[in-house]
Amino acid sequence: QVQLVESGGGLVQPGGSLRLSCAASGINFRISTLAWYRQAPGKRRELVAVLFIGEATKYADSVRDRFTISRDNAKNMAYLQMSSLKPEDTAVYYCSAELNRIVYWGQGTQVTVSS
Repeated sequence: QVQLVESGGGLVQPGGSLRLSCAASGINFRISTLAWYRQAPGKRRELVAVLFIGEATKYADSVRDRFTISRDNAKNMAYLQMSSLKPEDTAVYYCSAELNRIVYWGQGTQVTVSS
């Protein structure tokens, strides 16, 4: 059974930083495409960052140069380092892993950027 568990969310002031973590079990991260999505209240879930198997990355324009996605295959962990946070980054952040065209999701972690 595949399980993804996010952690690291919380309340942070504008301009601050947070690192989200995603712990996976039951799936081989090494051959999975990893991604972080977010969903703000009243909005559709949107792609934030993708980390492909060959380590290429892709970011939403709104977070490029502020967020960094990474993975530790040995620990089956994925990360999203977020800096220069803005109020509009407030959302529930979800980790996903795709393997053999099946996408697995975590339960999400709340990030609130507010003074």
